Amino acid sequence: MLRKWMMNHDVDAVIIASGDPHQSEYVPRRYASMEWISGFDGSAGTVVITRTHAGLWTDGRYFLQAEDQLADSEMVLHKLVGSVDPEYITWVNQELAEGSTVAIDGSMLSQSRCKSFTKRLSTYGNTLRYDLDPFATIWEDRPELPSEPVYEHDLRYAGRTRSEKLENIRAEMLDYGATMHLIVPLDAVAWSLNLRGSDVDCNPVFISYLMVTRSDAHLFIDQSKVSLKLKDVLSQDGVHLHAYDDLHSYIKSISSNEKILLDPAYTSRTTWDALESHDLISAGTIPMYQKSIKNDTEIQHFRDVMPKDGVAIYRTMRWLHAELETRTVSEYELAQRLTYYRATMDNFIGESFNPIVGYKSNGAVIHYRAREHGSQDISADGMLLIDSGGQYLDGTTDITRTFHLSTPSAEEMKMYTLVLKGFIALSQARFPHGTRGIQLDMLARQYLWQDGKNFLHGTGHGVGFFMNVHEAPQGFVNGLGQRGTTVHVPGMVSSNEPGFYKDGAYGIRIENLIVCQEDVDGFLSFEELTMYPLEQKLIDLDLLSPDDVQYIDNYHQLCYDRMSPLCTAPERDALKQDCAPIKDWRK
Repeated sequence: MLRKWMMNHDVDAVIIASGDPHQSEYVPRRYASMEWISGFDGSAGTVVITRTHAGLWTDGRYFLQAEDQLADSEMVLHKLVGSVDPEYITWVNQELAEGSTVAIDGSMLSQSRCKSFTKRLSTYGNTLRYDLDPFATIWEDRPELPSEPVYEHDLRYAGRTRSEKLENIRAEMLDYGATMHLIVPLDAVAWSLNLRGSDVDCNPVFISYLMVTRSDAHLFIDQSKVSLKLKDVLSQDGVHLHAYDDLHSYIKSISSNEKILLDPAYTSRTTWDALESHDLISAGTIPMYQKSIKNDTEIQHFRDVMPKDGVAIYRTMRWLHAELETRTVSEYELAQRLTYYRATMDNFIGESFNPIVGYKSNGAVIHYRAREHGSQDISADGMLLIDSGGQYLDGTTDITRTFHLSTPSAEEMKMYTLVLKGFIALSQARFPHGTRGIQLDMLARQYLWQDGKNFLHGTGHGVGFFMNVHEAPQGFVNGLGQRGTTVHVPGMVSSNEPGFYKDGAYGIRIENLIVCQEDVDGFLSFEELTMYPLEQKLIDLDLLSPDDVQYIDNYHQLCYDRMSPLCTAPERDALKQDCAPIKDWRK
């Protein structure tokens, strides 16, 4: 159907990226065009369809998953080498004849990428059309947008009022000379207004735009999602509601004297075009950076939510070990049980992402997802990787632990310990103000590099507070994108998750959330937030330094101190053993 549409519109190639009009990583089903056309459901990928070729470009996190999901289709996997350059544009230029036309839906394409694509295609004499949406006609049963209600995130959790946040946004607008600021990213809208929703699986956001002026704000949303009581509360705070689809008509009513701040990385080309006759200021989305610096209330809630999340995982693993004495347990069943135990904890709303439960070789699939039908059965032997997280009113969690269900081999212990040493090095880092993620990333890779090994994903990402588990702008990566170049400052919460993956055999990853904090002598450091013991049986003591041993023992004592008050007596006894000093544990 798509190729027929291409012929009817005189188009030589169509680019279909994962995303939505807000440049989201995870999207409602309505915008899952890449998955619909390819069968690949990873959160990062781009499909290119020409008259004779169908290809999917994705990064190292998804190579094994993509190979599996594309196996019985015409779609060809193209493995991205870098993390920033859109390599499929180079491929298109090389494959198509000069003067070809390439189509992409401009409502799904950011202004910055549109400019880049247009320039690169034009160097080969090719044209980009962004005024066409093939899926509006060929996807006949396309889902509607969700209509679940929006609700307030209480001040006792948020730490700052809606009015305070809007005033802080306006203060920065003045620095830019802007009179209006269009906020496009869904998490930035939700954070700015202390509102949450459920339009995107695992992400407590809702489909909307927010225009902040110097005196009020305008929320563009399906108004059926907003109760009369909440509408009144928002009105009292100077927030006026409009239909989601009315953004462009509202834009037409804006005076030409207004100076509108827009973020080209998030504003779609279609919306940018609607505003082009106005005086535009191209800059970042102000609340994206503001929300990355957690306030004292949020940080304390992070500290409080982690022990209960750890206890939920601990109960899951105790359940698993008991079950494995008499039967096997599927990866999918274990994922369901993990959610069950989290749901018994106060303030639990849902998962922060689909759990990754990878047994043996599936652990090497970096973003593996166990399905109800066809997931592997777990028995009482071998490696098991579990990466999971919860959304609670009082925080977002993201934790990975690698377990061994029998007696590990020397190789498994060595690789686990090399990953652990990098994990410790980053966790224990002291660094001066102005340090960027790319500078810290190699601390976690150094021991693997010395052994000629590496891992094909970033070492860490920012994490929201009862918000998206992947949050811009900071992180730890070995590239020059935003996550690598953003300076770490006190209050930023990030993941620390180095790993190692042996295709066809096992995967290893260890992940904690850490918060940047002031240290001494003008330096910064990290505080551990995640509370759950490490897998002591996988640690090779001979590879540890005395400082490594001290870190492990101190961390385990902290885990016991914070988790044990939430445990039953039998759980406390078992936890005390799992958190024993490593040399005592070995005896």
